[in-house]
Amino acid sequence: MKSSILLAIALLLSELINAQSAVDFANLAKYKDDNTTILNAKKKVDVVFIGNSITEGWVKSHPEFFSENNYIGRGIGGQTSSQMLLRFQNDVVALKPKLVIINAGTNDIAQNTGTYDQDFTFSNIKAMADIARINGIKVIIASVLPAASFPWRKEITEIPQKVDALNNRLRQYSHSNKLVFVDYNTAMRDSKGGMREGLSKDGIHPESAGYSIMEPLIKSAIHKVLGKK
Repeated sequence: MKSSILLAIALLLSELINAQSAVDFANLAKYKDDNTTILNAKKKVDVVFIGNSITEGWVKSHPEFFSENNYIGRGIGGQTSSQMLLRFQNDVVALKPKLVIINAGTNDIAQNTGTYDQDFTFSNIKAMADIARINGIKVIIASVLPAASFPWRKEITEIPQKVDALNNRLRQYSHSNKLVFVDYNTAMRDSKGGMREGLSKDGIHPESAGYSIMEPLIKSAIHKVLGKK
């Protein structure tokens, strides 16, 4: 039954990708050449990080963290979970990593591609995890980072509450399915649920100090999942 459901998801994703090809809604072109290079070189990839600008900025800010640990960043600024799901086959599964880090939700709450629906966002993240696992790829789900407001969507309210609600659901799902959940949020938030001062200029995107908090948390989790010391 599970295989049939995942096959249906795969077929649906294929149709959606074809339908969106004219405008490249998921920005499949961004990493196409890099992915081809990796595949042609038959390079073995340990970990792929899929996410939004927070992941993309991490690679730019601390490139050595990725290169020295055989991690690959597949973050695209502004993306929501639905866009990540559409490119999951190309940017994750095709690379055959041992493990994927899924970090999504910030831009869903910011309504970058439509009205925020927690059930929809959760289902997208769950679908990515399901697709990874059926392909023999281990999964770590990362929390949404703290945020008090979105500079580009100032009309959106109760952001910390929405972030916390989604994180709680992702944590419960991870624990129920024996997945590792990495909680960046608790380590980076202030007393009101926003990003702690000194970790970000805009309250959303970490600077070097923010990534320096995230790195030991995720590296410890990766070692736990992959059995490394």
